Amino acid sequence: MKPRKLIATLLLCTACAVSGSVAAELRIGFVNAAKLLEEAPQAAAARDNLQQEFAPRDRELVSMQKEIKALEEKLGRDAAVMSETERRNLERDILNRKRDLKRSQDVFREDFNLRRNEELGKLQRLVIETIRTVSKEQKYDLMLTEGVLFASDQVNVTDQVLQRLKDQGAR
Repeated sequence: MKPRKLIATLLLCTACAVSGSVAAELRIGFVNAAKLLEEAPQAAAARDNLQQEFAPRDRELVSMQKEIKALEEKLGRDAAVMSETERRNLERDILNRKRDLKRSQDVFREDFNLRRNEELGKLQRLVIETIRTVSKEQKYDLMLTEGVLFASDQVNVTDQVLQRLKDQGAR
């Protein structure tokens, strides 16, 4: 069992074992963190920023692919009428362009993944801080996020946290 789940389970068992009068005062809540990471306006903004940041490089890669395809079509169409040297030079050019494209795609993918992870990290920190703020303001004793099989609407505060994130995103 993962340490987080084990701790949450132990806390929940301890809460259940507490006497009736104290248990009535214990407030437990649940937040669907995955939903927050998907639906928060900050997530959409991060996706848009990444798309804008990487769109020029993506267009460049598509252009390189089209050039290679055009050269391959030329080779297929004109190979019979080309001299051996022309054909070999064109094949070499196509091969070099494919290598350059592969290298550029790999660099693009690495850069994109790095930036996506940076943005995801920022979003996760914001979501965690917002969950903590809502939990403290509403005086929850325990807030669970993962490993919960069922949470009634009474303890599910996901929509409240999402609304808080939307309010922060509007600023």
